Formats: sequence, structure tokens, C-alpha cells
Amino acid sequence: MKDVAIVLLGCCLLPHCQVAADEDQSPKTFRGSLSAVTPEAVGMNSGRLNVIDRIVAEGLTRARMPGCVVLVGHQGRTVFHKAYGYRQLQPEKVAMLTDTVFDLASLTKPVATATSVMSLVEQGKLTLDDAVAAHLPDFADNGKAGITVRQLLTHMGGLIPDNSMRDYDDGPAEAMRRVFALTPTAVPGEKFMYSDVGFIVLAELVKRITGEDVHQYSRRVIFGPLQMTETGFLPTSDLAVRAAVTQQRGEHWMQGEVHDPRAYALGGIAGHAGLFSTAADLARYAQAMINGGILDGVRVLQPDTVALMRSPVQVSSGLRTPGWDMKSPYSSNRGDLLSAAAFGHGGFTGTALWIDPDQKLFVVFLSNRVHPDGKGSVNALAGRICTVAASAVGCAKTDNRVSR
Repeated sequence: MKDVAIVLLGCCLLPHCQVAADEDQSPKTFRGSLSAVTPEAVGMNSGRLNVIDRIVAEGLTRARMPGCVVLVGHQGRTVFHKAYGYRQLQPEKVAMLTDTVFDLASLTKPVATATSVMSLVEQGKLTLDDAVAAHLPDFADNGKAGITVRQLLTHMGGLIPDNSMRDYDDGPAEAMRRVFALTPTAVPGEKFMYSDVGFIVLAELVKRITGEDVHQYSRRVIFGPLQMTETGFLPTSDLAVRAAVTQQRGEHWMQGEVHDPRAYALGGIAGHAGLFSTAADLARYAQAMINGGILDGVRVLQPDTVALMRSPVQVSSGLRTPGWDMKSPYSSNRGDLLSAAAFGHGGFTGTALWIDPDQKLFVVFLSNRVHPDGKGSVNALAGRICTVAASAVGCAKTDNRVSR
């Protein structure tokens, strides 16, 4: 009862722990699919979903993050979409809104980079078992000639998690030369090591094959067709002003500027970080993946390609997919009740997206947990929200109890 009392006290003390002041709870207008309905209209329990308010209030009380946006979708409809807390605390407080733009950090890896790579697989321009060096000859140096595209997508390439920031001191071109000169720190194919470097290489692979960087290619092939109009690298000024603030870089606060230092050194466009988006846009991506690559009559991937992208791959410490997490040491934001088919990912800035095609369910959790001092922590909180969302499926009429 003590924990419950703390949660309820948090709700009373925090004026912005519910939907931001100028937002109401009436159905929102979404483009095409994902129109807002009551949870009961798609067989979910609204009482259970409302527990998300308590979970977030507790997180705000304990300074896990300054604010967040949560969106839950089921059966092609939006059943929960709320903003909580603040999108910035310093230099002055600004309330979080549901249309806040977030630095997605490592959600860039699956949503932009891996999806771009899979579209090239679908077009026959490469295969998952191709040696990366077959397309990037310079990458073959120092024992990397046999590393495959699949190994980089599943973090089994043996590459170091992050190379030295000194490698980025002389501009993007020299930085890539130094990345290509790295020596694996493990035998490729033997050990799962989560690697930003591997996805930096994958973005360069997209660029070499298409002539477009991952920003241009993903916008043209994925985000544009899906009408994800507020998703991309290097947000425009009108999007940046709506962005959640992260930390300070030098004398200024980062707002609409990528937080990750290597992505920043690469000009804001990289395979491992740099993507910005909103909860509503990510909902469109998630629903397209549940639908097998199509949304509102527009197909961005074939069903077989989506199936391949979300198929489990056994790695040395769990299950991944080509681009996504399934059940690994990085899955604390997954929750307990998603099906075995669920796939997802998190981001360092405090973001998470989990998609469960078997339950036709997805959960978007976006926060700026690094604001203002980098000390926030949200993975466990996001996992609890996923658990609550999954617990609400299929019990609209038979169970009105609220589970914590």
C-alpha cells in the first residue's frame, strides 16, 4: 500500500502529470488509419490502461524523466495518447504536448537504418548474407572481410560498441575512414555486442548503394509514403521548436539537435542515432509493420520482407531480429505480457517502441529522460507500461479490475 500511496500523492502534487493543460481527451484526428477510439471499442479495458497515469506520475515524482508521451494502438486504432509533465525544465518550464518532437536516439537503428537496408534486400540490391565488404571494399581491412550484413544488423559482427571520439575530430569523411580501419574485438558471428559502430557502417552501406544518405533514402522510401511528415534527421525549425530539450552542449541547450556526440560529429545524420519523430508518426510506422508493410493502401515493404525483418535470430545472449530487439539484455523496456512475436527497441534519450503483431498491439513511449542532467532512468517504467497495455487486451467486458 505504501507504493500505491506514493503514486496517488504524486498525481495530486504534479499539475502536469496528466494531459497537458491545452490538450483535452476528445478523440484526436489522425491521417487515415489509427483514428482514436475508446479502448472498449477494440476489446481493451480502459481501467487497466488508466494505470499508465499512475505509473507515469510515480516516474515524475521520482524524477525518472521531466515528461513523456505515451501512445497505445490496438487493431489499427489509437486507444491511448497522452502527454505528461514537461518537455523542458531549464532554462524555463514548458509543458509536454502530444505533438512534441523527440530525439529518438537508438530507435534510429531499426526505424531508419534497418528498414532502409531491408528495402534494399527486397529490391535485390544486396542480401543479408552478403559480406559488407562486397559493397564497401575499404571495410575489409583488419579482419572484417567476412562480416555480413546480417551480423551487423544483429550486433554479431564483433565490432566495438563505440569508437573513440577522437576518430571524429577531422570531419565525417576521415571519421568513416577510421571506422573502416577498426579491428574487430570479437570473432564475427560468435558474440553479441551491441554496437553503434555497426550501424554507422550500415548507413554508409545504404549511401554507397543508393547514392543517398540514410536521411534522404528513408524519407523518400519509408517516411514519405507512410505520411510520417514529422519524422527525419535534422529537423526543420518549425519541428525543432516543438522538440523536447535534452542536455547542454557547450553553452546552449540541445533542442532539435541530436544528443549523440558521434551522430552530431557526423553532421546529424548517422545510422545509429539522429532520427527525430513524434508519437503519432511512430504509430504509423508500427501499424505498417503489423499490417505486413502497408498502411492506408500504400505499401513500403512486401509482407515477406517484414516477416524477415521481425523473424527471431538467436544471438549469444538472447534473441534479436535483423534490426530489432526481441529478448536480450537490452529488453528491460519490453514488459512481461507481450507475445513471443513482439519486437522493439529503446533509445538512450529515453525512448522505446514495442510492436506485437500477434496481439495487433503497439506501445510508443517517448521521453527526454536525459534532461536536464542525464540522470533520468525510464527503461523499467516503459516496461511496466507495456505490461499494462498488454494486460488490457481482450478483457473489456469480462474484467474491470485494475492491475498494477
